[in-house]
Amino acid sequence: MKVSVEKIDKEKEEEVVIRCHVPESEWVDCVREAANGQMTVCGYKDAKLYRIYLSEICYFEVVDGNSFIYTDTEIYEAHEKLYEFENKTIGSSLFRCSKSMILNADKIVYIKPSFSGRFEAILSNGERAIVSRQYVSVLKKMFISEEA
Repeated sequence: MKVSVEKIDKEKEEEVVIRCHVPESEWVDCVREAANGQMTVCGYKDAKLYRIYLSEICYFEVVDGNSFIYTDTEIYEAHEKLYEFENKTIGSSLFRCSKSMILNADKIVYIKPSFSGRFEAILSNGERAIVSRQYVSVLKKMFISEEA
């Protein structure tokens, strides 16, 4: 296997490109997890700006027009709209689970069916999140790929 590293200018976005024969390989998942763990977003708390790794985020939620990032122990304000945050986290373990929330699949301890075709996700910080019917298939795919 060939490994290449290329130094780029600060103006360019860093990226990881994997070219492989079997995308479902365990090593590909390990590289993906490592890359996702290094991605960051900005959050505000007490008039200070913090860099938050995606791997630390439990969920991103919009409440009454205000955006928040929740980790296991902290809550940060965010300036992104839900769709902006969703676009930033494409390819990571974060996924849209409802009209107002993006959930980190890696922070889910277990899921259980709820009413009306929805699922309830219990997170590592003890909180519960409802996964809407239209996003249940995405949740199941993420869990099946993690178990494989």
